[in-house]
Amino acid sequence: MSIMIILILLLIPACMLVGSWMFISCRIWFHILAMVSAYVFGIISALAVNDILRDDTVFMTNIHGVFNNQLFLLSGGYLGCYGIYLMWKRLLIEIRKE
Repeated sequence: MSIMIILILLLIPACMLVGSWMFISCRIWFHILAMVSAYVFGIISALAVNDILRDDTVFMTNIHGVFNNQLFLLSGGYLGCYGIYLMWKRLLIEIRKE
């Protein structure tokens, strides 16, 4: 499983980078998906914290239940890949300038 996670973190941002060079519309979709993912990630996080504060439960043990939410994991995973994609893109732009 660890090898698969590492490969995904290497391959997905690279594919996003190539896709953004080949198709301008990919860039727009990557940004739109990032915005939607950020909202989903934030809303699920805020609702989980709100439930814990409302129920007055132990924060450190109950907050980990949010990791069972597949939508939370998917949106967080996309944001991670998107962040790496943006860093690679920015690095390559800086290298081309010099």
